[in-house]
Amino acid sequence: MAMAEQRNDKSGKGPQGPKERRGWLSRIAPGVRNLVTKRETPENLWVKCPDTGEMIYRSDLEAALWVTPSGNHMRIGAEQRLRYTFDDGQYEKIDAPKGVVDDPLKFPDERPYIDRLKAARKASGAQDAMSSGFGKIHGQPAVVSVQDFSFMGGSLSMGVGEAFIKAAQEAVRREVPYVIFTAAGGARMQEGALALMQMARTTLALNEVKAAGLPYIVVLTDPTTGGVTASYAMLGDIHLAEPNAMVAFAGRRVIEQTIREVLPPGFQRAEFLVERGQVDRVVNRAEIPAVLGSILETLMKGRARSKRAA
Repeated sequence: MAMAEQRNDKSGKGPQGPKERRGWLSRIAPGVRNLVTKRETPENLWVKCPDTGEMIYRSDLEAALWVTPSGNHMRIGAEQRLRYTFDDGQYEKIDAPKGVVDDPLKFPDERPYIDRLKAARKASGAQDAMSSGFGKIHGQPAVVSVQDFSFMGGSLSMGVGEAFIKAAQEAVRREVPYVIFTAAGGARMQEGALALMQMARTTLALNEVKAAGLPYIVVLTDPTTGGVTASYAMLGDIHLAEPNAMVAFAGRRVIEQTIREVLPPGFQRAEFLVERGQVDRVVNRAEIPAVLGSILETLMKGRARSKRAA
């Protein structure tokens, strides 16, 4: 027993870990292994179509303006929308108004409202759910505002109301049309009646646009609901909509439970509303800039003739 212990001590080597497994290629040419190392696939390389479940290569989807082969118009952010709308993606950003109180009601919640705002701002890079810019749409100068549904559901807040008013006043100052892309779940509950007041304030701002004889065009995107539908989303001179966009005040289930009737298929969708005259035309995303440019050119020519006649 003692002799065995002496033999074990003779080696002078401590416990050894598992040996690294090396293939024949690494033994012959160690540097080759680095060349053929498996690359990690980005998590967002593929996007699933909401309609069909088909996996779509992200770069192909971006090239198609986030419209799937099945025709689903996926939701996009404000910055993307502005780039797609203006000629060559070039526009002058209209900064959001400063001095808007973030949490006027000190709203109690499981997660503080101010923390929700900070998270949304960090994710989007925007101050609130509405972003605006000035540029040309098929050669026609215009001010464009976009609601970003990814920012707290695009909800109407004091900040959104102030951004809308500033954009409308900018259109009047520059004497150009005002175009808005709506997408919202309604008024922001964390701001209560102060959010609902923006319905009236934005309507007054639109009165200034119309008093100046300038066109106001609304493009309804999925979804446009609640207080936004009940105010500036339905006050346009012309209403366009993306295919299958949901446009409503209350949800389908709420209406059915209230009136105790089953609503018809396609109810509250853009195509249904076109048939009933609430929307003027459904336009595919890729065609929207051309359609807007044609409408704005026609309406501004009419305005110029009216001014000459006066």
